[in-house]
Amino acid sequence: MHPAAVPPIETDRLLLRAPLPQDRLPLHAMWADPAVMADLAPVKNAAESDASIARHASYAPLGFRAVILRESGATIGFCGLKPGAPETPIAGMLEIGWMLALPYWGGGYAREAAAAAIAWGWANRPEDTIVAITAAQNAKSRRLMERLGMMHEPTMTFDHASFAADDPRRRTVTYRIARPS
Repeated sequence: MHPAAVPPIETDRLLLRAPLPQDRLPLHAMWADPAVMADLAPVKNAAESDASIARHASYAPLGFRAVILRESGATIGFCGLKPGAPETPIAGMLEIGWMLALPYWGGGYAREAAAAAIAWGWANRPEDTIVAITAAQNAKSRRLMERLGMMHEPTMTFDHASFAADDPRRRTVTYRIARPS
C-alpha cells in the first residue's frame, strides 16, 4: 500500500498521517536535537532522517506517522506501529513507538498519539499484543508505557545491538499490552 493511501488517525488535538514534504524539516530538527535523542539513538543528519522516513513508509499500512497539531498544522513528532526489529526479542511483533520535538513535551501529546495508534492497531490488525521497547534508563518513556496500560516484560530485556557495549542505552526493556477482551 502506498503510504499516502493510508488513512490518517485523528484525535481531538492531533492528526497522525503519512509524512509529507513539509514535515521533513521539523522531523529533521527533532532527530538532530540531542535532548530529544538522549535516550533513543544518536542524533541524525538530514539524510539519515530521510532514510528513517522512507523506511517507515515501506511498512505501510504500518509505519510511524507524522504527528500534526490540528489547530496549527505544526509537525510535532513521529508515532505509530511497525514490525519489531529483527535480531531483537520483539522481531516480527507489532511494535509501537513515539517521539516528540522538545517544545511539545509535557502536553500529553505523546500519550494521545500513542493511545490513538494502539486503538488503530486493535481495529486494523490481527495481533493480540502490541509491544514497545526503550532504553532501560528512559524513565519518561517507561512511565508513558505504564500510563498506556503496558506491562513490563522482564524476560524480554536485552542488550540492543544497535548500541556499543559501553553505551548506557544498550540495555533495553520491553513492555506489552494485550488486546482488550
